[in-house]
Amino acid sequence: MGDIATPEPGRGEVRIKVEACGVCHSDYFTVHNVYPGLSYPRVPGHEIAGIIDSAGSDVVGFAVGDRVGVGWHGGHDGSCDRCRRGDFITCRNLRVPGIAYDGGYAGYVVAPVVALARIPETLSAEEAAPLMCAGVTTYNSLRHSVARAGDLVAILGIGGLGHLAVQFAAKMGFETVAIARGSDKAEFARSLGAHHYIDSNADVVAEKLLELGGAKVVLSTVTAASAMEPVLAGLGFDSQLIVVGAAMEPLHLPTMAMLGGRHSVKGWPSGTCTDSEDTLKFAVLSGVRAMIETMPLERAQAAYDRMMSGAARFRMVLTTK
Repeated sequence: MGDIATPEPGRGEVRIKVEACGVCHSDYFTVHNVYPGLSYPRVPGHEIAGIIDSAGSDVVGFAVGDRVGVGWHGGHDGSCDRCRRGDFITCRNLRVPGIAYDGGYAGYVVAPVVALARIPETLSAEEAAPLMCAGVTTYNSLRHSVARAGDLVAILGIGGLGHLAVQFAAKMGFETVAIARGSDKAEFARSLGAHHYIDSNADVVAEKLLELGGAKVVLSTVTAASAMEPVLAGLGFDSQLIVVGAAMEPLHLPTMAMLGGRHSVKGWPSGTCTDSEDTLKFAVLSGVRAMIETMPLERAQAAYDRMMSGAARFRMVLTTK
């Protein structure tokens, strides 16, 4: 890591003294220069938690000393067709921290005020950081799904995203199924709040889901299409497969079964700053927390490598304390 100049906020921007930054798999886009339009040098990191220590002109609603977070939604242009409909997370010129501008693997971040989420006093920076991406993605996708309290909801994968999704699903009142490989994960899944566990190594996942009545929603947090495809036959009527983990290969769909069951497949991209605030508030209310490992900022490479290797349990968080 090298030293960079402390940035100064411009109009409508604040400077955040970073206290914690989560290490997300999407940081791969920056590290390996695979995001369209990315320019270097660039500091990764979009799970940011810290304190405002300087504000530019025309900043309204936030002040120096406020505890704030910034996630995947790091700003929008406000003028494209999607923004004009209020759909800021799908802005055609979405500004993602660590991609559009320097992110949270640093001591300071400058971000637009429209991207800020307030952090409740009862959440530490280390607890808040992974909720700014992994948390809002899973919480927001579930609350916008077709499932209602009491419905059967299955979480495919119980890693960095999945272990949060299981907690959120259970706390939101869904009959929650955790799906993962190996019988050794059953007890852990139940400790997160799962009512049922399906071992995809030993069981036919679709059959098990149908025995439970069929899933109203399957939330896929895995990054392999081959793991998603077997669950499609376990959907109930008028149900959804929601994809929040990006697979590089195509997903093959059984169209005849989809027609008969009125099934749908939907992707879900994180959320805006207000969605992040809702996620943080619900986490405080319900007790949902990410399981984290922390490393000092100086060990950012080691933290990133541990995350990419799959060894992290379950989110890596960099700290500046």
